[in-house]
Amino acid sequence: MLILALDTSSHAGSLAVLQEDKVLGAVSLQVAEPHSSSLFRGLDSLLGDLSLSLRKFDLFSVIAGPGSFTGLRVGLTAVKGWAEVSNRPIAAVSALEAVAAQSHSPAPVVAPLLDARRGQIYFGFYRRAQLGPALEGLELEGEECLGTQQEFLATLESRAQASDIAVVTPEPRPIPVGLSPLETQAMAARRISIELVSPILAPFVGRLGYRLAQRGQLADALTLGANYIRRCDAELHWKEPQGS
Repeated sequence: MLILALDTSSHAGSLAVLQEDKVLGAVSLQVAEPHSSSLFRGLDSLLGDLSLSLRKFDLFSVIAGPGSFTGLRVGLTAVKGWAEVSNRPIAAVSALEAVAAQSHSPAPVVAPLLDARRGQIYFGFYRRAQLGPALEGLELEGEECLGTQQEFLATLESRAQASDIAVVTPEPRPIPVGLSPLETQAMAARRISIELVSPILAPFVGRLGYRLAQRGQLADALTLGANYIRRCDAELHWKEPQGS
């Protein structure tokens, strides 16, 4: 199965080509250029290097959220178009799970963090699980959340009483300030660890997409939707009464 994977959920966008779960090539998108143009420039470069065309792909795997509203729309719109023209399925992957999937910690629970700006973070709690015959992976416990650092710390402290947790993030900025003393205290009980991973998510998006295909959990151009977690500014302002 030949897979094209893409991530436009943040400024550090990326593309990857995989043969099942083996990465054949990957490219980072230009940070200074809007994804609406850098995505297609990067795609031309990657496909040219591998002597491939879009017609060759069996599956498109894409981050459906959470992340930048504009970036997600660009990626999802592109994938919908490619899938519609080629009549191929789509794997919708969580950005948080793509972060969590990089963890090398033996902790049974992984808590990925992403910067949501405005003093907030996206986070979730994934437990290592057997997803099928000879298929291990991560299973989301509860829901992915948007909250303040203090809200995350409170949830983390509560969960760490019952299980070791690896806090995983591609950048140190969203790590709560209060986590350092909490980590110091919890490390004595071997409960909490912090792990920095790669911001280049496309290779992991492809691998997670392949696992979704193995389990038959795929979408198409009509059913694919974004997981924003929070409403966009336009919707919030539209619902505000005039003069507020």
